[in-house]
Amino acid sequence: MKALQFSATGDLAALSFVEVDKPLPAAGEVLVQVKAAGLNPSDVKNVLGRFPYTTLPRIPGRDFAGVVVEGPQQLVGQAVWGTGRDLGFFANGSHAQYLTVSAKGVAHKPTHLSFAQAASLGVPYTTAWDALERSGVGKGTRLLVIGANGAVGSAALALAKIRGAQVLAAVRKADQVEALQAQGFDAIALGQPDALGGQVNAVFKGGADVIFDTTGFWLPAAVAGLAPFGRIAIIAAPVDGHVQLPALALYRKGGSVVGINSLLYNCEQCAVMLEQFGRFFDEGSLPLPTGLREVALADGVQCYEEVNKGSADKVIFLP
Repeated sequence: MKALQFSATGDLAALSFVEVDKPLPAAGEVLVQVKAAGLNPSDVKNVLGRFPYTTLPRIPGRDFAGVVVEGPQQLVGQAVWGTGRDLGFFANGSHAQYLTVSAKGVAHKPTHLSFAQAASLGVPYTTAWDALERSGVGKGTRLLVIGANGAVGSAALALAKIRGAQVLAAVRKADQVEALQAQGFDAIALGQPDALGGQVNAVFKGGADVIFDTTGFWLPAAVAGLAPFGRIAIIAAPVDGHVQLPALALYRKGGSVVGINSLLYNCEQCAVMLEQFGRFFDEGSLPLPTGLREVALADGVQCYEEVNKGSADKVIFLP
């Protein structure tokens, strides 16, 4: 079969489009014919060596949608989607024509999603779902999402709306504010960090119950916008991994910080999440993805390079 594969890390030049053996499913596994596979920034970082536990040689790629062609009879022929920490790190991933995964590591693909749309959602939606779950977002929760225009931020807005939360989106640019307002969300433009607390309190009197920072840069400033016993969820950090946290203000509010890391969840755990929120797409309460860039897998190496240079395109490989 055809696949993207790397045998060394540290340079995208190590990634090649190659011919490899078609995998054979072990007991308890399924063989999935990949119809579409998403490209995430973490896939690029993997080839660049940011994850020292990755074993080589390795086919990268975490998110996929496809059809089960071998495995338990009740799954053969089923359209499925999946994601998880195993793929691309400890086991061969989705940037190939076929992949093997635990039979419990696939979820039924929502019928309203195309294969390409389903393949675009795994990492961002499971990350957002985990953030909302673990920070206690429910009906009436006052939630601020920082970086609401990104993939994870957009997912958090949509999922929080379903949960009945009061949502405030924070973005950098005026046109992004207008776009979010057109979608029915309250939105603010981020300015200086020391102004964030006032901006939040102007909308949520007394502060936000939960602040989800998807950017990695607003944790210290977010404390001022936090309500008593509030939670700040984070999925990123500055390059050096360190911030100056106003601990006095945080503990006086009874606040807490919740770290969100999608690589803590294997395919089976992610499949549970996908089943939980996947039904909302078929019910029409979650928006269908748009603006996807569908690319032949043979052209995948160039896409890795573009993402590494900062491209915001949501690339979907079509094996």
